[in-house]
Amino acid sequence: MDNGFIMSFSGGKDSTLALYRMIKKGYKPVALLTTLKKNKGKSWTHGITNSLLEKVSKSLQIPILKVECDIDEYETEFEKALIEGKKMGAQICVFGDIDIEEHKQWDILRCENTGLKAKFPLWQEDREKLVYEFIDSGFTTIIKTINLKYLDEKYLGKVLDRSVVKEIELSGADICGENGEYHTFVINGPLFSHLIEFENKGKVLENGYAHLDIL
Repeated sequence: MDNGFIMSFSGGKDSTLALYRMIKKGYKPVALLTTLKKNKGKSWTHGITNSLLEKVSKSLQIPILKVECDIDEYETEFEKALIEGKKMGAQICVFGDIDIEEHKQWDILRCENTGLKAKFPLWQEDREKLVYEFIDSGFTTIIKTINLKYLDEKYLGKVLDRSVVKEIELSGADICGENGEYHTFVINGPLFSHLIEFENKGKVLENGYAHLDIL
């Protein structure tokens, strides 16, 4: 069985759930792959610092491949990291996408260019069921980023539990945040050997988003 895989990892709930499902099926993670903004020391989209990503890697006991890049070199550098993952024994790259076809096609193309299989454990499953499966599996995640067009900044820093999910649903936003309504940072759960501790430095507001500044 070709069971070595590299996980396209944001640090958020969907990639963590995809990772969890793959491990439960007997696949072996050889590395996490995370993209960082060049010279910023933080990940793209979720804005998680380099040091926190290292802490996550240690707690999960999975090596991390960090791709530091600008937007115009994102694809090239991502593919270089996939090739590194292959050298480590990966035959598959796993993604946490749920139902945005454009994202899926981008992922597939990166894998085709590097000779890996693309796998989507959550693809086209019910968003509500997925978010509750994540919570009920025992993971702890905080809301790290909010798109203020969809959600109030009061949700920033909250632990995503069933009551918060219900509030998000009643607000009219997508409960899974698949359209970018919010992003999460997973700090504990069944795959973690210990809780990820961090210092909360408060909120940062920029370009219609609210971010939790954590170190």
